Amino acid sequence: MSKPPIAEPLTPAVFHVLLALAQGARHGYAIMQSVTETSGRGVGPGTVYGTLQRLEEGGLVEEVPTRPRSGEAGAGAERRRYFAMTKAGRAALVAEARRVSRMADLVRARRLVPEGRS
Repeated sequence: MSKPPIAEPLTPAVFHVLLALAQGARHGYAIMQSVTETSGRGVGPGTVYGTLQRLEEGGLVEEVPTRPRSGEAGAGAERRRYFAMTKAGRAALVAEARRVSRMADLVRARRLVPEGRS
């Protein structure tokens, strides 16, 4: 039985995982670090790996074979799983960014947030 596609709007976890992969393939721990940085809150491996599994099942990310980059060597480096965003994943991220941008424009147009404040 196939899983339903990832729903729009994207959940924050899905958005931040795709955003982490926008610059290229990363391993799970690096994705988790990026999500923590961009979301402003800590996320656990269950959230990241569960999201990656759903995204992979939905065709938005794929596991890719890659070797550790210099500086990534160390215990477990050879066991790391690397993920990359697919074209469908990039399209979903761009669509969500446009949706959020339109919402932000509406908020600014209605002056709900004073200028210079976020």
